[in-house]
Amino acid sequence: MSTVSSAPALLTVTAELVDIPSVSRHEGALADRIERELRSHRFLEVERIGDSVVGRTMFGRGRRLLLAGHLDTVPPFGGSGARVEGDTLSGLGAVDMKGGLAVMLALGRAAEHAQVDVTFVFYACEEIERDADALRAMAHTRPELLVADAAVLAEPTGGVVEAGCQGTMRAVIHVAGRRAHTARPWQGVNAVHRLQPLLEVLGGYQPRRVSIDSCEYVEQLQAVAVAGGVAGNVVPDAAQLTVNYRFAPDRDAEAAEAQLRRLLGATLDPARGDRFDVEDVAEGSVPGLGHPLLAALVEASAAPPRAKVGWTDVATLRAAGVPAVNFGPGDPQLAHTPDEKVTSSELEQAYTTLAAVMGL
Repeated sequence: MSTVSSAPALLTVTAELVDIPSVSRHEGALADRIERELRSHRFLEVERIGDSVVGRTMFGRGRRLLLAGHLDTVPPFGGSGARVEGDTLSGLGAVDMKGGLAVMLALGRAAEHAQVDVTFVFYACEEIERDADALRAMAHTRPELLVADAAVLAEPTGGVVEAGCQGTMRAVIHVAGRRAHTARPWQGVNAVHRLQPLLEVLGGYQPRRVSIDSCEYVEQLQAVAVAGGVAGNVVPDAAQLTVNYRFAPDRDAEAAEAQLRRLLGATLDPARGDRFDVEDVAEGSVPGLGHPLLAALVEASAAPPRAKVGWTDVATLRAAGVPAVNFGPGDPQLAHTPDEKVTSSELEQAYTTLAAVMGL
């Protein structure tokens, strides 16, 4: 079977998907559309789980490839419908990640002829808190649906394999003080002022760089929120600083927390009541490029792989025992912006590359 799809058709399907609103927790209509198409292929075993849809070939091939993509988008801003000009499609979700979903649907139509068995996972609620992520829930409640030799998450990567992902941690540092009247501040301790040493540490932070499978991960540490204050005439007795730490996948959550405490702990005074609370953490994923299916994807992409900037559900798949990478159409820097757009050539390149790995 030819690996060449119809680029105009891919653009048309992507536009159709963009025109179906699917903000997180409201993916039902899009899931309906995808379920109808998957059930039209008699060679696919299809299952609907809430607003997620899974389709699998069951031919007993020697290997199984899993292709996954999330259905949800961030909330709309301005005009969010599909706009096609020539070979370019703009609109909310065009990049993140309805272009990838259109490619998955096209591959689903051809999967009967693949040299590997394929599982297609279209899932809900990726763009919001991790506890809502339907792929994560599936890994816990229906792990058999995610069994595969390797996986590709069709996130936008510009047609380049983005391997693994960094872990992410959000922590809140609570700093204590003592209240006083602002006319007599020497009688108190200003907790907001006590944040200064913490901010100096963050301002001087030098990112750690780690190379794994020739992919360089650059750690990041940023203050993302500050809170404190009682009234306009009161020296505050409490302040909080929220930080986000993006850590390389050679560290697990425990090691990442220990490193963050080493960096910031010297500025804290537990005797005063200062404390450090981790509010949310998601571990990263190493590249896993040694698997033959993922090595074949790198070769078919005709570009060297790079580290994934940020966290994605490749970590969820890796935790489920499936080596996974990110690969899909569209510029990832356009995701979540008013400038989202994808071209027919980007869609075609993603399709032909994945088709080659499937043996089409």
